[in-house]
Amino acid sequence: MSVLKINSLKEINAAAKEFLSIVGKKRVFALYGAMGVGKTTFVKAICDEMGVEDTINSPTFSIVNEYHTPKDDIIYHFDFYRIEDVKEAYDFGYEDYFYGNAMCFIEWPEKIESILPNDTVEVLFKEEEDGSRSITIR
Repeated sequence: MSVLKINSLKEINAAAKEFLSIVGKKRVFALYGAMGVGKTTFVKAICDEMGVEDTINSPTFSIVNEYHTPKDDIIYHFDFYRIEDVKEAYDFGYEDYFYGNAMCFIEWPEKIESILPNDTVEVLFKEEEDGSRSITIR
C-alpha cells in the first residue's frame, strides 16, 4: 500500500509521475472517491505524464474515452456513474478493455465490482480537511 499526498494542483503532475512509478506494469485501476474529489483531474495528469495530447474529459456520458500516447500506448478512461446495472458493461464488451494490453482507469467501479479483474489496483481518493487530497494505492 502506498499513499500520495497532493496539497495543491501544482503538485498533481508530480503525484501522477510517482503513481506511474509505483504501479509499474499494472493495467486496471479502480478509482474510488466522492464526486468532485479529483479522480478525472488525476487521470488527466497521468495522461499528461504519459504524453497524451488529446483533450481529457470525464466520460460521464460516453462511458469510455480512449487516449493515445506518442509511444502508441492506449489509455481507456471509464465512468460508470450513470449505468444502472452491471449488464450494461457486458453490452459494450468490457472484457476487450479490461483484459487487453491497455491501461484502464475506472471511475465509479462500485457499479461493476463483480466483473473487475482480480489484479485490479484500488485507488482511493480522499479530500482532507485542509483541502488537500490523499490517494491510497492498494
